[in-house]
Amino acid sequence: MNKLKNEGLQSATSIDVHAHAVLDESMGAAGEYGPELTEAEGQPTVFRVGDYELLGVKYRDSAFMDVEKRIAGLETAGIDFQILSPNPLTYFHYIAAPSAINFCRRHNDVLRDLVAEYPNQLAGFAALPMQDISAACDELRRAVSELGLLAGYIGTDIGQPLDSVALDPLYETCLELDVPLFIHPAPAGIDGPQGDPHLARFDLALTTGFAASETIAVASLLFGEVLLRHPGLDICISHGGGAVPYLVGRLAQASRVRPWSPASLRGDGAFEEMLAKLWFDSNVHDPRSFRLLVDIVGTERLVLGTNFAGWDQAEIHHTPEFLMLMADNARRLLRATS
Repeated sequence: MNKLKNEGLQSATSIDVHAHAVLDESMGAAGEYGPELTEAEGQPTVFRVGDYELLGVKYRDSAFMDVEKRIAGLETAGIDFQILSPNPLTYFHYIAAPSAINFCRRHNDVLRDLVAEYPNQLAGFAALPMQDISAACDELRRAVSELGLLAGYIGTDIGQPLDSVALDPLYETCLELDVPLFIHPAPAGIDGPQGDPHLARFDLALTTGFAASETIAVASLLFGEVLLRHPGLDICISHGGGAVPYLVGRLAQASRVRPWSPASLRGDGAFEEMLAKLWFDSNVHDPRSFRLLVDIVGTERLVLGTNFAGWDQAEIHHTPEFLMLMADNARRLLRATS
C-alpha cells in the first residue's frame, strides 16, 4: 500500500476532518457537467455544476483553492493538521457513470498531488462514483492503495438508501482496506432530484436540509442494520449527526415499538448501543448543542470538524485537552496510531 507519509498526523494536537477543497485542475473533468468556474470583471463569480449555478462565492484566491492561504489560515485557527474532502457541490452521484468515474479519478489524482506537497499539514479523502458501486469500490482501492488517501467520502443522497444491500460491496471494501467512510450532505437538486421547495428560501437547504439528510443517514444505517452486517465498519457523519442528538429519544422509542424495527434494536438501550458505534464530527456551532452531542454519543468517537473556509466555519471553543482527545480519536479513526 502506497500511503503518503503524513508525518504531521502522528504528532498533531488538533486534527480537522471537515474541510472541503475546490481543485482547479479538476474543472471540466465531468464533461458537460463541469465543474466550471467563471469570473468576469464586474460580474459575480459563477460556479457551475450541470444546470446548477452558485453565484458570488469566492473560491479562487481563497483557502478553498489557494493552498498557501489554507496553510496560513490553519496556523491562525490553531489547527495542526487537516484532511481535505470533496466539495459537496461536485459529488456527481446522479450523472452518467462514465463522467462521474472520470471526475472522481481526476479529483483524487489532483488531491493526492496537492497534499503530498504538505505532508506535515494535509491529507485527503477520496471522491467516489456512487452510481456504480463496483466502480466506487475500484476507485476506493486505487485511492487508498496507490494514492495514499485516507478514506472514502460520499453524500447522504446517492440514489438508493444507505442500508441497501447493493452498498454491501463498498462497506466490505472499506473493511478490506481498513479505512473509514465519511458521509456529508449536498444541497438537493444539483445533479439529482429537487428537494422540498421550501428549502430554496433562507438557505434552508444548507441548514435544516443538511441536518435532515444527516438524521436520515443515521437512521438508515442503524434501522437498516448496516453496522450489524459489517462489524468493525467505521462511518463518520458530519455536523454531529444532524438532529440525531435532539431526536435520539424519539428514534429509540420507534426502534422499540414500531413493527418495522429489526429485532436487534428492540431491547432497551439497543438503539443507543448501536448509535455509539458511529462517529461524528463536532461542527455544530453552539457550545450548548455540542454539550448535548457529547451527552448523547460520548467522546470516544467524536472528531474535530470546522468546515474550514466555508460560510459556516465553526469557531474552535474546545480546550487544548479536548482538542487532543479528538485528535487521538481521529488518529484511531484514520488508522494513524503509532
